[in-house]
Amino acid sequence: MALQATPYKISLDISDTDRGVYESVKFTVARHPSETELRLASRVLAYAMFYHPHLAFGRGLSDTDEAALWEIDLTGEIQHWIDVGLPDAARVIKASRRAPKMSVVVYGNARLWREKVLPKFAHLNNVNVFVLPQNELAEIAEKLHRSTHWGVMISDGQLYISDGDEQVIVALECWHGEMPEASL
Repeated sequence: MALQATPYKISLDISDTDRGVYESVKFTVARHPSETELRLASRVLAYAMFYHPHLAFGRGLSDTDEAALWEIDLTGEIQHWIDVGLPDAARVIKASRRAPKMSVVVYGNARLWREKVLPKFAHLNNVNVFVLPQNELAEIAEKLHRSTHWGVMISDGQLYISDGDEQVIVALECWHGEMPEASL
């Protein structure tokens, strides 16, 4: 019998002073049976970082032709393709051709990926690469429950994630491109 995806009900109060985005959003995200807690937490943080009313979760792990997240306009055109993890260069290049904007949110031990993969697409102007620090991401992943309510403030490239009891500060590092900017 195949394992089922686990639904997570997420509520985010987003206050992104860098982009001028202030929204309270609720959504359900499915955790694929083979998905780690770190990857799920990365997808949720990417949702907050790039929030747009048309941003949606793709099937990601179960469909390699879809992004982890993507912004699709009302005509059905992909405006922003967002991957999380350590995608290979071919995937990044292909995605950069499918959307005017492509972002990668890297987590995990990415030093080797940075040395070997990033140079293969460094010439692409529409690709941005952001890094989530391992220790802070692990702390956030521990706080991600089947029903989660977080306040996420983004200011000067830092994420402040609060669950009401504690706050975790995540300093985003930009390895390629520019920090997210207003697109609303």
